[in-house]
Amino acid sequence: MRRKVLSILILTSILVVGVFGIVSAQDYPNKPVQFIVPWSPGGGSDTLMRIVANYLEDYIGVAVPVINKPGVSGTLGLKELMDKPANGYNIGQIHEGLLAAYHVGITDINYDSFTPVASMTNSPQFLAVRSDAPYTNLEEFIEYAKNNPGEIRFGVTLKGIPHIWAAILESKLETEFRYVGYEGTGERVQALAGGFIDAAPIDYASGIQFVESDNFKFIAFAAEERYPQLPEVPTFLENDYNVLWSVQRGIVVPKGTPQDVIDVLEEGLRQTANNENFVEDVEKAGGEVKFRGQDNYIDYLDTLNNDIADVADQIQ
Repeated sequence: MRRKVLSILILTSILVVGVFGIVSAQDYPNKPVQFIVPWSPGGGSDTLMRIVANYLEDYIGVAVPVINKPGVSGTLGLKELMDKPANGYNIGQIHEGLLAAYHVGITDINYDSFTPVASMTNSPQFLAVRSDAPYTNLEEFIEYAKNNPGEIRFGVTLKGIPHIWAAILESKLETEFRYVGYEGTGERVQALAGGFIDAAPIDYASGIQFVESDNFKFIAFAAEERYPQLPEVPTFLENDYNVLWSVQRGIVVPKGTPQDVIDVLEEGLRQTANNENFVEDVEKAGGEVKFRGQDNYIDYLDTLNNDIADVADQIQ
């Protein structure tokens, strides 16, 4: 009899847990979803992820406040995210920089320390230089860099993806740059505009107002084709240098977040990516919509992880 009662109690507990789990999933979300962006205000990640958050609210029905947590090459905020409850109310943003930081030993966390949900935007980069630099176009920059190794002060996130980009360019030009470290794009932009560095990789959204104000200029676009809004700026490929710089920004959640909750977020992000106004706003901000669902995004990150591992030793 005692064993029978115990069995009934266990069965009842399982049913109760199951019922409450279903109700919880059906109710999600019912309060704001905090969105940690691990970079400073004003940079490409901040600008684009605020656009994502604004539109995502319409599809999941709750506010998505952006919280900037910069520091340690974009890993400080992500460490905080790891310690947040895995309940769907805490999400974060990653890009190639996290994988670079992992492979050069800055952090012990990587993309697989979280559960990826989807990628949302892509930001190809420009080579930006001081307006008063002794070179006015890409050809002159290349010639100056080759003839004056170690003189160009190149702003990067040390041991981050911009450092890897610059190191690859440095290798292709067979020269040397003098690297100056900044936490994110926003800081690099201010440093270049102030004349504290000579060159830096900068995306359209972060730099266009400074270009228009003649604080610095874009002299090359690191993509396969010219940028539609700035068709006068040539690509590196046109000068026979296979230099491609791009940042794909995606959403992750703490490990252990229920898959049915992730499915709600993924679908909300998918609908956001298909919104014509969202696409227009992202393009106005200098990015492009690059949606990858969870499975596709994980495949992309797996491949990217291997690629970065192959070149990371160049900046150790």
